[in-house]
Amino acid sequence: MGLKKQIRFLHKWLGLISGLIVFIISITGCIFCFHDEIKDITRKEWRLVEPQNKPFMFASVLQEKAKEILPDYKQSMVSFYGKNRSAIVYTYSGTENRYLYFNPYTGKHLKTEDPETDFFIIVEYIHLYLLLPDYIGKHIIGGATIIFILLLISGIIQWWPKKKKDLKRSLSVKWSAKWRRVNYDWHNTSGFYISIVAAVMAITGLTFTYEWVGDGIYKTFNFGGDKALETKTPIIDTTTFEYNTSAAIDRALYHTMKKNPEAEMFYVMIPQKKGDIINTGAYPHTLRYDHQSNYYFHPYHGELLQSQTFDKKSLGLQVVEMNYGIHTGQILDLPGKIIAFIVSLIAAALPVTGFVIWYGRRNKSCKKIKIKA
Repeated sequence: MGLKKQIRFLHKWLGLISGLIVFIISITGCIFCFHDEIKDITRKEWRLVEPQNKPFMFASVLQEKAKEILPDYKQSMVSFYGKNRSAIVYTYSGTENRYLYFNPYTGKHLKTEDPETDFFIIVEYIHLYLLLPDYIGKHIIGGATIIFILLLISGIIQWWPKKKKDLKRSLSVKWSAKWRRVNYDWHNTSGFYISIVAAVMAITGLTFTYEWVGDGIYKTFNFGGDKALETKTPIIDTTTFEYNTSAAIDRALYHTMKKNPEAEMFYVMIPQKKGDIINTGAYPHTLRYDHQSNYYFHPYHGELLQSQTFDKKSLGLQVVEMNYGIHTGQILDLPGKIIAFIVSLIAAALPVTGFVIWYGRRNKSCKKIKIKA
């Protein structure tokens, strides 16, 4: 058996094994691409607010309001998403989570959301875990993603024309041919055209499943190094620890906003146990989770312990933190999301068109056997 035949055999069976999972991953990714835009239209009553020429309310005030509304829940984070967007207090109780939306200027409670019942959160969980327990689902998703990368490589090897004169034919679909030929051409050409972007999306997607992938990206762009060492948070003396005061949270967030006057999105993490510190972040653009600057404060008096601005981070860490934006296309704003949507849609079609090719050849072989008999 020649090399191309071996690769074709491998491509066929890897595709049949992983096809359904790849389809689910791709179609859910496709649906999730424009979730923010869709939610802004369908849920504008509590996601969007009228911008005002005054500062946001203190995070501690929103935290206290959340306590009054859900007294049995703990508050983990307060996020300000932009001048025309509501602030969110993230809360939890056991395994349950609730998101409380507030007007950031007046403190008015706008909505309490259960993420477990949100359509797009469910789509995201299918994309990440197939709605299975995460320790099971993530490995199925991760395995199928690795196979998908191998399918892209083996597919290009099979597609690659033997002669230069055949290249033009390999880059197009013969639309005038019978539907089986059109399906075959479409499978090959579409797979080739999306291969690079699809591979990047697959690799960045693997970082959500396997930590070693993110570490590998970090080491690749830094030519070595230790990500855990660079991202290590400061340690405080817990013998003098007191639970964070409201003033400490507000002081930390005020310092973060002052250091990043052009930033549009901010968050402050609320310490949950002894030894935890206050962690804040600033993002240049609303609903874009990249180019972030991070700060760490003492939970009692709000003193700055450590700062990690984006420009001071290593290239490897910068790339790792851009991972979500690259994976979803957010890094290029709307054009990037459109590209991610199209690539995901075509990737979802590849298992379908591939199955049609296999099924057609299988039926053809069976008919030949019957005729000979």
